[in-house]
Amino acid sequence: MKLSHIIQAARPKTLPAAIVPVCLGCVLAWKFYGIFYLGLALSTLLGAICIQIATNFFNDAIDADKGADTAQRIGPQRVTASGKMSRKLVYGWAVIFLIAASFFGLHLMLARGWVILAIGIPSLYLSYGYTGGPLPLAYRGLGELFVIVFFGWIAVMGSVFVQVGEWTVDAFVLGTQVGLLSAVLILVNNIRDKSEDEQTGKHTLAVMWGQKRALNLLYSFFFVCFGMVFYWYWREPSALYLLPYLSLPLGVWICAGVKKQVATEGTGYNRYLAIAALQLLVFAALWSVAAVFTDYV
Repeated sequence: MKLSHIIQAARPKTLPAAIVPVCLGCVLAWKFYGIFYLGLALSTLLGAICIQIATNFFNDAIDADKGADTAQRIGPQRVTASGKMSRKLVYGWAVIFLIAASFFGLHLMLARGWVILAIGIPSLYLSYGYTGGPLPLAYRGLGELFVIVFFGWIAVMGSVFVQVGEWTVDAFVLGTQVGLLSAVLILVNNIRDKSEDEQTGKHTLAVMWGQKRALNLLYSFFFVCFGMVFYWYWREPSALYLLPYLSLPLGVWICAGVKKQVATEGTGYNRYLAIAALQLLVFAALWSVAAVFTDYV
């Protein structure tokens, strides 16, 4: 076992999907409610990262078990399917990170009560249930919905709840935007892997709907996300809240690039996955800048 293999299985490039919603939730709590608890923020952030990494380990092992990762794979190589790590070892690391997530969750539960259990237990289970168990979401066309719910609504709204002790419309709107941009990553990934997934029985939306209809869904994710930017301008009229539109060209680039890959049966999808991850970070940074500096402009 090599450290490089563990890092590869942890998929560090996916971690912004866990980090961004927590950070934005904390910024929102500070901006609109004047509350920020550093200790609770760190526990929320570290717990989310651990769940994301555990999900990645489970996904690596389970997809290998089900034959979903084949030699024809266009995406990054997986450690279980390639034989770099044993199935047992990969599962073991997943459990370690779930235990770590539970430890951080205990701090949150002591601060906010049973509600954290209602959020945490499903989150812990679905790190496995995303690809495993009796109803694996990723194999039933529910991967994108899972990301919107857990990496958007639950992550942002839960982070705000941990800070202020209440559920807010603001957190729901921001959670929807973050969830949609995070779901772009899953959708592009599934459009890329459509042929392989068809052969291995993985029924993603791209498999069930076809790549062209999946492309329409991709367009709608961006349309809804950036349409909701005006909510923030209505919430606190300031031109700074329009800053997130500066990340829209990245979305146009993604849509045009993925459409071209579909039309030409290309293999250059990974470039647009990287751009999608970048867009999530840029959107978050621009929204945060708007939130921080509106009182000074």
